[in-house]
Amino acid sequence: MNIGILQCDQVDPDLLAVHGTYPDMYKKLLHQVAPDWHFAVYDVRNNEFPKSVDAADAYLITGSRHGVNDDFPWIYSLEELTRSLHAARKKVIGICFGHQLIVKALGGKVIKSPRGWGIGMSVNQIIQHKSWMLPTQERLNLIMSHQDQVVAIPSETEVLASSDFCPFYMLQINDNFVTVQGHPEFSKNYFQSLIELRKQKFDKKLYEQGVKSLQLKCDDRVFAGWIVNFLSGAHEGAS
Repeated sequence: MNIGILQCDQVDPDLLAVHGTYPDMYKKLLHQVAPDWHFAVYDVRNNEFPKSVDAADAYLITGSRHGVNDDFPWIYSLEELTRSLHAARKKVIGICFGHQLIVKALGGKVIKSPRGWGIGMSVNQIIQHKSWMLPTQERLNLIMSHQDQVVAIPSETEVLASSDFCPFYMLQINDNFVTVQGHPEFSKNYFQSLIELRKQKFDKKLYEQGVKSLQLKCDDRVFAGWIVNFLSGAHEGAS
């Protein structure tokens, strides 16, 4: 398959040499399961967009340090593309910012959460199992780094995973969009370096809890398999 990565951020220069770019992280994640997949990168912040919705077989919208409610022209253009992809029934994965942008573009609502920052390993209950979610498991652990949250979802949206901190953690919209608030592309080492770099944003207790939570297992590879199953149409047809 050919996957279009809609890149919405860049790795901090201090971390780039060791950890690579965000597209590098997604390629590494998905190549664990689908080594023959190909990727095209569109830096949407620089107004690089696919010429048509059929430029790729499917798309992935990345995370970002920006918020979906920020007043940037590229965000509005990305929302417009998202609606076009939805109308064309193209399959799309939304990660963190991408999760929130898809929801907002399709009529949901995203706000800066009164719960504050969520950093570290998020533990979420699977509340609905789809046929492509193999292997099945009852919880999903992924690294999180966000303060905005989805608070209202579009029509035809199903909640697949949830927690008290983030009720709308993982969603499926119709049969073509899957979104998640977590960061399956983040390694523990990268995340620890990232929050060390941004340590001043967090109070000491939250920072220490975030670092300690990295002792929990991460389901990044499991989630990579789910993405591949979903985008490739494996196990389609059953709920």
